[in-house]
Amino acid sequence: MSKQELEVLGQGTDGGCCQALATAPLDEGQAAELAKAFKALGDPVRLRLLSMIASREGGEVCVCELTPAFELSQPTISHHLKLLRQAGLIDCERRGTWVYYWALPGALDRLGAFLTAPQPAGATA
Repeated sequence: MSKQELEVLGQGTDGGCCQALATAPLDEGQAAELAKAFKALGDPVRLRLLSMIASREGGEVCVCELTPAFELSQPTISHHLKLLRQAGLIDCERRGTWVYYWALPGALDRLGAFLTAPQPAGATA
């Protein structure tokens, strides 16, 4: 796994890539990017896979540890992982015969920030 820093494209001056849902309308490009990620998370298997990967101590997990958690074939699990990669939520690296996956830094934060509504003045959580 490469530890080099990646430049995040499309960030505004406030450091976020996307405005929160309640602050400003999305432009067409922002909507398309967010829709890919949310569509990928719209499947329970992919949502579980992402959760298993993101919550893993050490930050990465071998596909050989993911597959037994499901009553699905290995090619089906690989397809779901491919869709999560294409949505920009995870990445992977082949090491010998196994593939290791990790959540991309900031990907979940960007989705969460988009859905976060500002608290009205005087409101408590």
